[in-house]
Amino acid sequence: MPDPGPLVPDVPALRSRLDTVGYLADDALATALLLAVRMRQPILLEGEPGVGKTEAARALAAVLDTPLIRLQCYEGLSSAEALYEWNYPRQLLAIRLAESRGEPLRDADLFTEDYLLPRPLLAAIRHPGPRPAVLLIDEVDRADDEFEAFLLELLADAAVTVPELGTRTAVTAPVAVLTSNRTRDLHDALKRRCLYHWIGYPDTAQVAAIIRRRVPESAEWLAARVARGVGRLRARQDLTKPPGIAEAIDWAAALHALGLCALDTDAADRTLGAVLKYAEDMNAVRRTGLSELVDAEAGPDG
Repeated sequence: MPDPGPLVPDVPALRSRLDTVGYLADDALATALLLAVRMRQPILLEGEPGVGKTEAARALAAVLDTPLIRLQCYEGLSSAEALYEWNYPRQLLAIRLAESRGEPLRDADLFTEDYLLPRPLLAAIRHPGPRPAVLLIDEVDRADDEFEAFLLELLADAAVTVPELGTRTAVTAPVAVLTSNRTRDLHDALKRRCLYHWIGYPDTAQVAAIIRRRVPESAEWLAARVARGVGRLRARQDLTKPPGIAEAIDWAAALHALGLCALDTDAADRTLGAVLKYAEDMNAVRRTGLSELVDAEAGPDG
């Protein structure tokens, strides 16, 4: 199995390679990701929505030149939905063919690898390599306690159990990245199996740099003003959903798409739905005045 080490020999190299795929990481995050790759230990990325947790996993997969296999968690997600399903139409066809030929057919004949359809977790375990797949278990805090318990075998042993077939162990263990918005506390047993890193909201200068990467057609002055405007929104205490990096990117893209050449109160009002996603938040900002979102000099020369 090729060692991913040559691709990410050290933290500066990993930061540089993440940068080339459009993801700006600080030393702390780059170190955490490097350890996850080198130690082949799952990593739990926590932080507020929109700070780039999911994108970190995407970028890591791009750097390693390996597939990203994503499992989006939600309330009520079952282990079977995340692990595998059986190809029932093909099984039914096999039953009918056997009946037409008068051949006996046992359950064991129907529940084989040939009829197995892997879902994300099993797909990551079965990934042949040569490099490990990046398994993104996204928003694990939205899943139930029972699903957390199910994940323990996968995270501890890079293995899963299919009741009809037994335990399947990875030939090339995946790099597992779990994300959480911390809507609820995860169990200690899950956290003990993971490295941990909290992704905070970046400062204004870094937000502006991210906008420039993701919306390269936006002017430098506009990226800076959008970053400052989002920072002011995040400083408010009365918003249901303060904007994250994703909203900052959307705001800059919306301003560019409309051909607006200034971030003034009119432009902010027209594009407010790109950065705020609740009517109550939009109303609150409009009540207090949109001038707080823009600089006194809102044009490119300001």
